[in-house]
Amino acid sequence: MLREIFTDVVVLGAMAAIAAGRVPGLRMNRASVAFAAAALLVAAGSVGVADALAAIDLGTLVLLLSMMLVAASMRLSGFFDWVAARLAGLAGAPVLFLAAIVLSSGFLSAAFLNDTICLLFGPIVAETALRARRDPVPYLVATAVSANVGSAATIIGNPQNMLIGAQSGIGFMRFLAELGPVALMALVISFMCIMLAFPREFLARRAGMLAGDAVSVVPSAPIRAGVRVYKPLLWKSLTASVLMLGGFALGAPVSAAAALAAALIMVTRRLKPERVFSEVDFGLLVFFGGLFVVTKAAAGTEAFAWFERTLLAAAADSPLGYSVAAAGLSNVISNVPAVMVLAPGAAAAVDPERTWLILAMASTFAGNLTLLGSVANLIVAEGAASRGVKLGFWSYLKAGVPVTVLTILAGAWWLSR
Repeated sequence: MLREIFTDVVVLGAMAAIAAGRVPGLRMNRASVAFAAAALLVAAGSVGVADALAAIDLGTLVLLLSMMLVAASMRLSGFFDWVAARLAGLAGAPVLFLAAIVLSSGFLSAAFLNDTICLLFGPIVAETALRARRDPVPYLVATAVSANVGSAATIIGNPQNMLIGAQSGIGFMRFLAELGPVALMALVISFMCIMLAFPREFLARRAGMLAGDAVSVVPSAPIRAGVRVYKPLLWKSLTASVLMLGGFALGAPVSAAAALAAALIMVTRRLKPERVFSEVDFGLLVFFGGLFVVTKAAAGTEAFAWFERTLLAAAADSPLGYSVAAAGLSNVISNVPAVMVLAPGAAAAVDPERTWLILAMASTFAGNLTLLGSVANLIVAEGAASRGVKLGFWSYLKAGVPVTVLTILAGAWWLSR
């Protein structure tokens, strides 16, 4: 009895801290919270050492690490800078600039992780909009929103999809066939919602920013006229990426194909491994490892069993109801923990494949609700701040709410057909 109470307290405390992103009075982030909670639960006997180690899904961790290495190589080659430079040339035409951001951010996020794209695009989009005398906020919102919805299309688009892909057994092409159309619909919805949410930027006939637009600007370095691309690394990275996607299409295990692509990139005479490894978010790997153990401990509690039965009933009766429940939980405790909590129920559902796909769609689209809804959103906000632009909570919300509601409705409709 005391052990279960202790387990409940540690699990709930960890989830609350993860949702908040910090622990008051302590210098702990989400990764350190997950690791510390996992250690406490093992030490208390809430989950055995062998069970804790077995709970850690190495396939997911290998896939996540491999994709971060592939994305790092593409970044170091200058590929993403080249894409951003092409976008900058469209800044004088607001609607075209918005469409280009939505498409490039969405499609690249499906192939190279949404967080990576937001990290690269945030500062450049902000600065490009300022130099074109546009209001940067709508374009920053578009960067974050389209990165989230675009990442829903593939198993490798975001961390929660990687987890779902590893645990569900759904193949890459099957996943793409089901959620690719949903992501495309969501990109169109996002484009329209952002235009309507910021009518003075897109629907008013004007050349510069409105005097009433509150944008704080600080001096910044000029955008380079040319972009330096390291061609040998670029061709090697593109070759590795194409081979990886080809392996996915042929049905190869996703984690194995990604690991082979990363291995090809790491075999080099020119690029120091330290440069590539410095781009890897090892904290995210620790975060995943700790969460696997925390959710394993939570799965043995009565509260979790009740929650699981309730959501399973919702999944069987209504895809929309399950989508709303998954989206709500994702906004309470963040999408990766929500997927880990809901994973056992999805695996045991009457139609597990449909339930996994709904969970992938809803947990990803839920990240667009508020500025705090996903790490990708916060990365864009931080990147904009480095260029003197504030992406505010309420400015984001007026586009985030309709985008989230409409995309989840569209996704639930598509997956219930």
